[in-house]
Amino acid sequence: MLAVSPACLKDSWTAQTSCRCCFQVALWMITSSSALAPVTLLYRTYLPQWKQVGNRMSDVEETMMLGVEGIKKSILHGGTGDIPRFITGAKVTFHFRTQLSNDERTLVDDSKAVGTPMEIVIGNMFKLEIWETLLCSMRISEVAEFWCDTTHTGLYPLVSKSMRRIAEGKDPVDWHIHTCGMANMFAYHSLGYEDLDELMKEPQPLYFVIELLKVEQPNEYNRESWALNDEERLKAVPLLHGQGNKLFKLGRYEDATQKYKEAIVCIKNVQSKEKSWEVPWLKLEKMGNTLTLNYCQCLLRMDEFYEVIEHTTDIINQHPGTMKAFYLRGKAHVEVWNEEEARQDFSRVLDLDPDMKKVIKKDLAVLDMRMEEKNQEDRHKYKGMFK
Repeated sequence: MLAVSPACLKDSWTAQTSCRCCFQVALWMITSSSALAPVTLLYRTYLPQWKQVGNRMSDVEETMMLGVEGIKKSILHGGTGDIPRFITGAKVTFHFRTQLSNDERTLVDDSKAVGTPMEIVIGNMFKLEIWETLLCSMRISEVAEFWCDTTHTGLYPLVSKSMRRIAEGKDPVDWHIHTCGMANMFAYHSLGYEDLDELMKEPQPLYFVIELLKVEQPNEYNRESWALNDEERLKAVPLLHGQGNKLFKLGRYEDATQKYKEAIVCIKNVQSKEKSWEVPWLKLEKMGNTLTLNYCQCLLRMDEFYEVIEHTTDIINQHPGTMKAFYLRGKAHVEVWNEEEARQDFSRVLDLDPDMKKVIKKDLAVLDMRMEEKNQEDRHKYKGMFK
């Protein structure tokens, strides 16, 4: 017979600890038919104490029922209703707080501080797959704390980087950065955030405090490109491309950039799963470069010249035979008075496509005019300065 002295129930904390221990032992004992009687007695004896400490029994039950190695769950606030249907394609909206598993419980990320909840789609190969497992154990409005060991947290820094970039108004992925071969080994040498770099170098167990807000079934929401699977993403690319082209012709350049950018992200998400420089990867690379150059044409019209130079240079570094990249970069150099660089790019355009001779002649005339205007402006600005 299992017995616990009532003396251990002097205060609520002791009561909570004792009752949790009793219930864990009870669960272990119930696997034996000979132990059913003492378990029943134990349950009846300590049921009032379990109720007094806030029904913590359910917390332990949830922890043990999760059934995934390297995870511990504690319910901080009970949810409502039954566990929702977490089917493939369901969109899950939740708040989360991430903390290090140290004495200080150092804060890493907090979606409430940012003001925007997290959304993932079940079955869409989200980088941090363990979050699906955690969420699928929860009820609406439940708040639960999960401790996860390094088996499950290794990719968290990459996920955190994307979320932080979104919060800062930046692209969630560096879709314009091309890496291959040995470069892939060092693609994440720095994530741009010191604390995330440390987590990448030395993965640690993490605490996730999650509040489940809602679960929407696939037919209950409009699916954005991030919520699509790979097949759906590839089908969306030509549609987004066409929409971008129409908006460009209408002079709605900023709207067009959004369509091109969305299509590029779709391609990069699919391409990331292919082996670099093999045929499927190269096909996607070509599609992505075409869209990036269209995106750059919009940026030229929006006077974002340095961004054009950045994107086209990335393409040229990986694909030095891309004539359009040299041409757009040359035009951007013209606008920021980089005379030597512009002439070099236009010369390279002619090497790659001699039929561009008439076009380049006009662009060189514009360059000469721009440089003359700049020289006159400089003479006027510094007139009399060195008398």
